[in-house]
Amino acid sequence: MFAPRVALASLSGESDAEWAEACARPAGAAFLGGIAVDGPTREAAREMVDRDREEFLPADPVAFVDDQLAALDDAFLRAGVNVRAVELDALRAVAEVCAAHDAILEVNAHCRQDEMCAAGAGESLLRDTERLCEQVEAAGDAGAPVSVKVRAEVEGVHLPTLAKALERAGADAVHVDAMDSRRVVRDVAEAADLFVVANNGVRDREDVFEYLAYGADAVSVGRPSRDPEAVQSVYAAVKEWFL
Repeated sequence: MFAPRVALASLSGESDAEWAEACARPAGAAFLGGIAVDGPTREAAREMVDRDREEFLPADPVAFVDDQLAALDDAFLRAGVNVRAVELDALRAVAEVCAAHDAILEVNAHCRQDEMCAAGAGESLLRDTERLCEQVEAAGDAGAPVSVKVRAEVEGVHLPTLAKALERAGADAVHVDAMDSRRVVRDVAEAADLFVVANNGVRDREDVFEYLAYGADAVSVGRPSRDPEAVQSVYAAVKEWFL
């Protein structure tokens, strides 16, 4: 999926091409976004901005994604785009752009903001396996490699079972925000033959080794991505593990 096996996880309103390029050398992938790409999710993002959240709200989200990915075409890392969507046509349009740039389309089933969940996107998709799998299939049919960003500790959601469904739908990877339940990464890795990216609290060698011992194929950093030295430290631990 990417190497080195360190990814930069999307940060709301911050993760653009410039952000990715700042850590391009030690990271193997960077997920831009999240990008709201259709009417319902863009309206949700506007409401979130009204309460002082940072969000990407370009006039044309598909053109924005195309421009951002073009800026990374010659970068060392592989780009990905974290997408918040309800409407499949909008998702397909972005997936086609991702495919043209050999970028990963990451379906956002992770955002827990009330507005985005009310719109039917983000974390709400974890409780609606059929719709989530429809998004995976739509993105895959458009030719993009597909990751799904998920969150642990959501009541009524069993991530290993969900991972099996995502695999059947054609997903290539699952990006797991483990919250305070790191062993869920092991359960997901054992349940499905997906490329597993472990996220949450990846700060040092101990964190990296724990996640990789649970069967993760890669790790991702969120807020520490603002610090190239922190990303370099995570990269060094990943490199040591795979030697």
